[in-house]
Amino acid sequence: MDNSENSRPERKRYMLLTGASRGIGHATVKLFQEHGWHILTVSRQPFSETCRWPMARESHLQADLADLDGLDRLVAEVRNRLPDGELHALVNNAGISPKGPDGARLGVLDSDADTWLRVLNVNLVSTALLARALFPELMKGQGSIVNVTSIAGSRVHPFAGVAYAASKAGLAALTRELAHEFAPHGIRANAIAPGEIDTSILSPDTARIVERDVPMHRLGTPQEVAEAIHFLCSGHSSYINGAEIHINGGQHV
Repeated sequence: MDNSENSRPERKRYMLLTGASRGIGHATVKLFQEHGWHILTVSRQPFSETCRWPMARESHLQADLADLDGLDRLVAEVRNRLPDGELHALVNNAGISPKGPDGARLGVLDSDADTWLRVLNVNLVSTALLARALFPELMKGQGSIVNVTSIAGSRVHPFAGVAYAASKAGLAALTRELAHEFAPHGIRANAIAPGEIDTSILSPDTARIVERDVPMHRLGTPQEVAEAIHFLCSGHSSYINGAEIHINGGQHV
């Protein structure tokens, strides 16, 4: 019996991760690398020496997702880095939530057209355009799309502004649309909706929300979010499509 097929090393899996500069993005990169994935990271910031995972510098792509005219350049560079033209996961984690003076929440009366355009371009429109542009690579890799929404997309949040909330609600709808349209081509699309996660961007008053609104009375960790993302990109979730998984300790109930 010829065992040469079984003796071949597993083909390298490639993931494109936006919003990789901190928090959930960092934890996701670390976990996927532990599972043998090759990660391409996108951030509007240049490469930072604080990113200490293997091949971090070589894997970093600098792009401002608010500038939709720059997406073609980003996609071309991604294609150049996929040796077999296969993309196995697209994780859309990038998101911005502008604040007013002293970190104040921006409501409808405080949000001008520029604020709306920047937030929607980064949090929603660029996500749809990346999925559209990388459809051939995702189809060839039978890939999985994971969109990072938010608890703010389904309820009024005391800190998240209106443009951010609307963009995340739109991202949940986009996830359903992608799941419906892409599934016949072997591409699954799902979302995760984090609540209060222990990252550097927490509001000073988050402790009050956790005590009042989170039944588990604690913050979530970036590692717990990363584990859910990995699950949705693995074969263990092969029949999950169009779902939005709440990661918030029961805050949504």
